[in-house]
Amino acid sequence: MAETFDIAIVGAGITGCAIARQLARFDLSICVIEAANDIALGASKANGGLVHAGYDPAPGTVKAQVNARGCELYGTWAQELGFLFRRTGSMVLGFNDEDRAHLEKLRRNGLANGVPELSTVGPDCIHELEPRASADATCALWCPSTGFVDPFEVAIAALENAVANGVTFMRSAPVEAIEVAASDDKAARFTLATPAGNVRCRYLINAAGNGAADISHMAGAEEFQMVWRQGNIVVLEKELRTLMPLYTVPTPVSKGVIVTGTVHGNTVITATAAVREPGDTQTYASDVNALLTGARKLVPDLDTRRVVRAFAGGRPVIQGTNDFFIGKSTVVPGLFQVAGIQSPGVASAPAIAERMELVMREAGVELHERADWNPIRRAPDDFDRAPLARKEELIESEPAWGQIVCRCETVPEAEIVAAIRRRPGAVSVEGVKRRCRAGMGRCQSGFCQSRVVAILARELGCDPSEVLLEDTGSWLVEGPLKGVR
Repeated sequence: MAETFDIAIVGAGITGCAIARQLARFDLSICVIEAANDIALGASKANGGLVHAGYDPAPGTVKAQVNARGCELYGTWAQELGFLFRRTGSMVLGFNDEDRAHLEKLRRNGLANGVPELSTVGPDCIHELEPRASADATCALWCPSTGFVDPFEVAIAALENAVANGVTFMRSAPVEAIEVAASDDKAARFTLATPAGNVRCRYLINAAGNGAADISHMAGAEEFQMVWRQGNIVVLEKELRTLMPLYTVPTPVSKGVIVTGTVHGNTVITATAAVREPGDTQTYASDVNALLTGARKLVPDLDTRRVVRAFAGGRPVIQGTNDFFIGKSTVVPGLFQVAGIQSPGVASAPAIAERMELVMREAGVELHERADWNPIRRAPDDFDRAPLARKEELIESEPAWGQIVCRCETVPEAEIVAAIRRRPGAVSVEGVKRRCRAGMGRCQSGFCQSRVVAILARELGCDPSEVLLEDTGSWLVEGPLKGVR
């Protein structure tokens, strides 16, 4: 028996989660359907986390219409949802007259797109704003509104708030087929077949990232192809002082090499752009070397030997366009498309959600605000960042708060347990890692992984051999260990 909802959202990346949170305020039943076993396992995970200000998209594009607005909304979203967000400002560094001309073009773009307080500055101002920026830079585009987040933290926070407001989350539920029936607005129009059970809905929102073309095809809607524009990213150890985002002059397909701090103090070098086979998440030595070389041009004293992790992911690009596709389907009534959400997808997510609400209203969907809507999500305790008095309070309330599991990031057992018990909670080692950073430090889980596996097995009521590193099939333990059965 299929469960029926008013709205089904396919995809639990940052876009789908933001839309779910936006629509949860209305008197509608909503289900988010995710192919993987957790939130933000696609492009949202393999991401540098920059909240771009909006000067890069060409004026008049959909990107331009949502980027600056999304960046503006992040302050409110961070306050309401309790995720970390730093609005540091950024600079695009120029090194010659040709670069200066390109910076002026970006400045004009930004003004047309509604980006506030953009200005071109010279060497003295560059080094006042970021002392570690290259002394060879002769000019820069200064943008005070740029910031950064952990993109998976934003997605998790948005979906936790949506679930708290009544949204259903289905994980490990790849959509295998979609049946579309003629229907009025009061009856279910779509039936989605998944291994976790069928879902019926009146309205369908396609936010499936790199799988968006498949969902559209299954529904008999617009035909388009996705291009896997792969990006390699390098994470360095934490710095005493967090770097401001520094950009090179962008290329036609990417923003070039970017060096930026993160909300947890690491430095990230992001990202290459190469069209590769769909699903390719391998890191390439040539790409990593290009990142390290580009980073040293921007920040000459950057110690690129202090690499903690290199990883890769694919941007969901629609073949033949470099723009977002957001709107109602012109082929299938009741279907709404949110496809091609590549960079600046993280920055745009709150505004994409806002725009989807408007698109649905214009399509005649009745949206009546619920009296019990609660936009506030209380952030979980972060033991490493907590003041000493709060640490003592937590340990007094539960001794497991004093039992440190991850030494690199100072994550205690109780924080891991809380990450598993949240709704929706972690069901894998990487799911724990994304929620409380256990395993994100210098040793990359070398010391804490076995403890995390044991805690997951206990909390999920399963054998350690059933605990997954990430998605289906990624078991870490097989058979007896050290003679214990």
